[in-house]
Amino acid sequence: PIWIGINSGQVVIHSIGNNLAMNYDAVGRTVHLAARLETLAEPDSIMMSADLKPLYGSRQYAEAFARGKVKIEGKAKLARINGRLFNDIFFGQTLSTGQTLTSLSEAANVPAVTTFTVTAANGSTFSTDLGVFYATTGLPFTKVASAPTVGQYSVSAVGVYTFAAADASAAVLLNYTYTASATGTTVTIAQVPMGQIPLFRGVFATTLAGKTTYLTLNNCASAKLNFATKQDDWTIPELDFEASSDAAGNVMSWAFSE
Repeated sequence: PIWIGINSGQVVIHSIGNNLAMNYDAVGRTVHLAARLETLAEPDSIMMSADLKPLYGSRQYAEAFARGKVKIEGKAKLARINGRLFNDIFFGQTLSTGQTLTSLSEAANVPAVTTFTVTAANGSTFSTDLGVFYATTGLPFTKVASAPTVGQYSVSAVGVYTFAAADASAAVLLNYTYTASATGTTVTIAQVPMGQIPLFRGVFATTLAGKTTYLTLNNCASAKLNFATKQDDWTIPELDFEASSDAAGNVMSWAFSE
């Protein structure tokens, strides 16, 4: 679904901060209306509004109109979570093959005799420990650097968990992350200079009864990426973006079947 609100008119620009850190914000009826249009727009629809200036001259009724600045804002919900797509439209940084996976509540038993160690199932690509719990009570173990006592554990860089003799035969649940170098993608985010931003073209289409409408926004930049972590629904990322003219001075194009 796509939400786009377009409005034009006069705005008030004011500064926020001091001489060490300064930012600017636009306020006023024009900005508020554009935001309202974006919020009220139904999914897969576009709303446009222009703040017209009537020109009267010496007569009672307007004889002409003029229009000022136009701002294009949109919101998209992504049904597919794709690392390359996120990087191309928001981060614009280094993309590599490989991903980080999690193993949660991996069941294991502390051996009854020394050495009281358990090796994670994915120990060969072990990355980060996320904690250990008693399987019977759900109580957490305490991580220590070495020489664990009852209720404690230590873990090596290759996913070997060491427990105390007092916890011999205990049923435990391991939690950790590990890597898969041949599948998925990873985006590495680093510091970049102010002003650097990836640009993309947005193409939106709707088809009904053999009739198609296309909107192409030639030059888009994303201002916000929302990645919800709710557990009771599908994860559907939201992307806020704005559009401007491209190098040739073109902003958008519409194509209609009729």
